[in-house]
This record gives sequence, C-alpha cells and structure tokens, in this order.
Amino acid sequence: MNQLVRYIPPAAELPARIRRHAARSGTFGVLDIGTSKFVCIVARIESDGTPRAIGFGWTRAAGVKAGSVIDPEAAERAIRAAVAQAEEMSDVQLKGVIVNLSCGQPESRVVQVSHEIGGRAVTEGDIRSLLHEAQRRAESESRCVVHTMPLGFSVDATPGVPDPRGMVCDVLSAKLHVVDAAENALHNLSLCLARCDLDVEEVVSAPFAAGLACLDPDEMELGTVLIELGGGTTSLSVFNEGHVWHTEQLPIGGWHVTNDLARGLSTPIAHAERLKTMHGSALDGDERGEMLPVPQVGETEEHLARVPRRMILNIIRPRIEETFELLRNRLEAVALPPDALKRVVITGGASQLIGVTELAARALDLSPTQVRLGRPAHVRGLPETASGPAFATTIGLLYWAGGHGRPLLDIGLAPAPHSTMQRVIDWLKRWW
Repeated sequence: MNQLVRYIPPAAELPARIRRHAARSGTFGVLDIGTSKFVCIVARIESDGTPRAIGFGWTRAAGVKAGSVIDPEAAERAIRAAVAQAEEMSDVQLKGVIVNLSCGQPESRVVQVSHEIGGRAVTEGDIRSLLHEAQRRAESESRCVVHTMPLGFSVDATPGVPDPRGMVCDVLSAKLHVVDAAENALHNLSLCLARCDLDVEEVVSAPFAAGLACLDPDEMELGTVLIELGGGTTSLSVFNEGHVWHTEQLPIGGWHVTNDLARGLSTPIAHAERLKTMHGSALDGDERGEMLPVPQVGETEEHLARVPRRMILNIIRPRIEETFELLRNRLEAVALPPDALKRVVITGGASQLIGVTELAARALDLSPTQVRLGRPAHVRGLPETASGPAFATTIGLLYWAGGHGRPLLDIGLAPAPHSTMQRVIDWLKRWW
C-alpha cells in the first residue's frame, strides 16, 4: 500500500494568486520591434486587470529585416528614440521591457511527455519536472525554447485535466505547445537592448500577442486562426479550447507589396507606399478606369507617367494572394483540430488594404462570414492613432503583462537548469 502523503488541496480550493499568474505590479514597459516601426509603451495594470498606458513612443524601424537585427547601431538609435518618447511622457525610466519575438525563424510544435507518479498526489514539483522534460526534448542545437505552454493534462486514462495538483494517479501526462527560435538571433536582440540599457524581462511570441489583443474569449475557445499581416513578416496563430496550439511566420509582408509596386512601375519606394495606401486594393478590376500620375525613378517631379489604376491592382493582388496560399499550405501541413480552421481573423498594418478579407476567404476556401478584420481591444491612455490593427502585437504585450493568455499554472515557466535559454541569460549577466 502506498504511504499516505500530505493533503494538497485541488486547484478549485487554491487562491487565484496561486493558480494563475498575477498581473504586473507597478509600472512596466513593452517594446514592439517590428520591421516597419518600433513602439514603446509605459503602462500599469488597473484594479480591474486591464492595462492603462501612461507613456507612448514610436519611430520608424531601422536596422531590422524580417524581424531580426541586422544593424545593431541603427536599431539602437531607433529603439532609444521610441523609448525616450515613452519615458518622457510617463516620467518613468525603464530598466527592462517585455519584448515581442519575431526574430530567429521561430518554430512551433506540440510535445507530449509523461511522468511516473506512483499512486500518490501530484505536486508542483512533478509538474515542473514534466515541463522541464518537455523543454529538454524540444531543445536542439543552436535553438532556444521561448514558450512552454500546457494544452492539457491527463491523469492516468483521464484526459482534459486543467490542473492536476493534488490528484492521485500512477502516470501524469501532458500535451504542451513549445515555441523556439534561433539562439544567435536572441543573443543579437538581447545585446541590442543591452546597448540601450534595457533588460529583456520577458519574450512573447508576436503572433500569440496579436491574438491576445484581437480575439474574444469565444473565438479562442471555439477555434480561430489569427493572421497578422505586418510590414516585413506575416504570422499566424491558431487558438482552440482557450489555448494557442500553433504559430507560424513567413518572411513576407506589406513592404514586399510596396517593393513590387516600386519595381513594376519604376517609381520611388516612398511613392509606391503612397499608391498602395491611397489607391491600392486586393480586389479585381477597376470599373472607373482611373489613370494615376506616377513619378519615375531618376526623373524630376515634372516628368510624371500616367498608369491605369488597374495596373496597380494587378501588381498588388498576386502578392497578397500568394501570401494567403502559403499560409494555407503551412496550415495543411500541421495536424490541427478541424474546427480551429473554420474562422479567420486578419489584423496588422497591411490588413487595412481594401478587399483583404474577401481575398483571404477565397484563398482559404472559406465563406465571407468566416473571415473578419481584427482590431485590438481598446487600451485606456493610448491615442486613437495607436489603436488600429497595425498595433495589435504591441497591445497584446500589454494584455500579456496583465496576466491574459498566461498558462493556468503559475509554475514551470522559468528556464530549466542548463537549458539553452538559461545559458543565454547567464552569458548576458557575465558580459553586461
């Protein structure tokens, strides 16, 4: 007969502060390092658990390509400018920030692990060992685990247990969603922030953060694909049963549409961006037959070519269509619950192009009612200009700081001993 063990109350009897991550106390900073812009927000969490912005700053991105740092000095100058604006407005000096993960070719996978319990009650130590084992299995050479999120536990043959602490069983199993990234890319990101006198407090997957900002609880529970069309990357996150099951990132974004226009029309990049914003569309045809003035590269402003708007649309549409087809192929290659793929929410700066939702429905074989444009939840204190789809990831970082989207169990999130992430942290402490 197994020895009696000390009674550990089930999760329903545990205080919420133990069962769930508490919101950040005091003021904190988030930093969204994107390909087109850098955004910094200083905020605090109100008593109702929602964030309030008290400082805001943003600047045009520099030194970054497809989410990765390629010019540390240029990136440092741009980050300092955004952070300085937010600090001046809030009268707070930041020592560290919560930052989004877009660099290092992030990859997503589901890992299943089991742990022998031997007929006693499950403890926090058992679950921590289980999560660290998942991290160990997921780690590979030159890759660093960023997230290890439980999707559900099984107690012996009983699946779907949200919190197994205090339950008696022989075998405890878990299904976990792991996100990792290239170790060197994370080194470069951390070093770039260290040059700005900022610590990396937490790293949050960018598509996951965008989902926290744009999806309501029913969409997360019933299953939804969140697609963020950014400046240099397009990412997706798949939510189901209240958890994020998969994330994906493509090195294609709104900038590539602008580049296609600049090359196809032989016009400066700045004017190509204006054409995309003011006259662009992802839909077919131009019933008015409109002709638009287009300056040519190397010519003076007096020498303007006139091109039909239809020509501009014929350049934009194939690139957007290709992006959605690539996303569809990626989703088909991953084993995901079918119900999770029947709803799509599109956000990000490039999602504001006319006709994007209609083209997405066609490319993903969905009806128009299954696709919608996602706008981030409102954050008090932010200007209206910083509340649109282009700021979805930034606002998602604020909600993460408020405890939204964090795993149910308040354990096992620190890097495992001797893990790649721990070696990165130790290396930074040694040299900075």
